[in-house]
Amino acid sequence: EPQLVESGGGLVQTGGSLRLSCGASGFSFDEYAIAWFRQAPGKEREGVSCLDVLRSDGSGGKILYADSVMGRFTVSSSNAGSTVHLRMSDLKAEDTAVYYCAGTYADCSVVDVGGHQNWEHAMNYWGKGTQVTVSS
Repeated sequence: EPQLVESGGGLVQTGGSLRLSCGASGFSFDEYAIAWFRQAPGKEREGVSCLDVLRSDGSGGKILYADSVMGRFTVSSSNAGSTVHLRMSDLKAEDTAVYYCAGTYADCSVVDVGGHQNWEHAMNYWGKGTQVTVSS
């Protein structure tokens, strides 16, 4: 069964950095847009970023970021595209949340990056999440 697994969360002080990783098993990232979401207690799921699939005609491949993380968070991929990373720097208390990665066979248009209109059924696969806690 296809799965996504996040890792790299933890406790960090304000201004610190963390790198989250999202690995896939059972399917290839090649055909999926990969998004990062976060959900803080009592709040709706927020779209943090989305890495669009790079299509064979050269289109796609763009990365979208929420305004709240622009310039602080960076998405990259490694292992021939089988792992997607979210590098988070200059972390703030408001970044505290459970972070999820998810894949969609569609594209980033189904992700409300920077918003909270992110429904579970819009994505094909979800990870179980990793906790990020930023302390002051």
